[in-house]
Amino acid sequence: MRWDLNSKRLEILKEAVPHAAHIAVLTNPAIPAHAADMQDLTVASRLLDVALHVLEVRRADELDNAFAALTRESASALLVLADPEVIDGLHSQIADLAARHRLPTMYPWKMFVEAGGLMAYAPSLLDIYRRAAYYVNRILKGAKPADLPVEQPTKFTLVINLKTAQAMSLTLPPTLLFQADEVIC
Repeated sequence: MRWDLNSKRLEILKEAVPHAAHIAVLTNPAIPAHAADMQDLTVASRLLDVALHVLEVRRADELDNAFAALTRESASALLVLADPEVIDGLHSQIADLAARHRLPTMYPWKMFVEAGGLMAYAPSLLDIYRRAAYYVNRILKGAKPADLPVEQPTKFTLVINLKTAQAMSLTLPPTLLFQADEVIC
């Protein structure tokens, strides 16, 4: 089985909230990659013994309804998929809603955690920027872009907001805290 980035996020979320039997996934169906992401998450959810509930958000004004659905569905936790069109721009609002609903949430980027979210597991942006500089350097020295290999991120960071965990009365496993690259206290 291919254990993709979102499956790894789901696994970490399940480790943080071991009692979570029902996890919601916040997604924008207008993002074509999210269909494949949901297929991978469905397989991972079976292996992790959790039920998934998909919450679709296409516009900012649908966010409150999505969180109301979380309450009705009795979700134990939330996984937010990356979405540069809608969701990523609402990072403060989403983190605030998750905190208000006392919902442990895994985010796609550190900015969500800095806005008060619980945790994020993401490719290292610093590493991505360094690799981009390497590619620019190669192109400026005459390399043809088509001849350069496509690279996937190889370094990922786990960021945890301990203040948010404490506000939710959530005790995170020490093993998870030990794995974190950054802990916000």
